[in-house]
This record gives sequence, C-alpha cells and structure tokens, in this order.
Amino acid sequence: MSPQTETKANVGFKAGVKEYKLTYYTPEYQTKDTDILAAFRVTPQPGVPPEEAGAAVAAESSTGTWTTVWTDGLTSLDRY
Repeated sequence: MSPQTETKANVGFKAGVKEYKLTYYTPEYQTKDTDILAAFRVTPQPGVPPEEAGAAVAAESSTGTWTTVWTDGLTSLDRY
C-alpha cells in the first residue's frame, strides 16, 4: 500500500515531518464573537516561511502534537 500525503483538500497520513500549514493555516477564516483571540510573537528560523511557523504555534496551542504524534514518526528539530 502506498503512503498517503497530506493536502488541504484531502488529509491523509504519512510518517515523518508534515507541514503544519496544511491544517492549521486558514487565512480566509472569519472570527466569531465566541472565539478567543491570542497574540504570539514568532521569529521563524531561516528557511521556514512565516505562515508555517505561525501554523506550528497554532498547532501547539491546540491539539496539533498530542493527537498526531503516532503518525509523525520523526520530527525535524532543526526546522522548527
């Protein structure tokens, strides 16, 4: 069976590093009166797009790591 990859339209699973912006970056999102807004200052490492760094923070602030650890397999600490 070939491994699936993740896209915005069709999220599958693939062991290894995945881009957080695939699921945690939605620039078209419209805030609601019931949303809680938080501000973070983020300085991405060289080579990491600001959207990806911000999406990584969003993932850490929600369920991004503890719900998908079993699918990640490996992480790249040098990247984030």
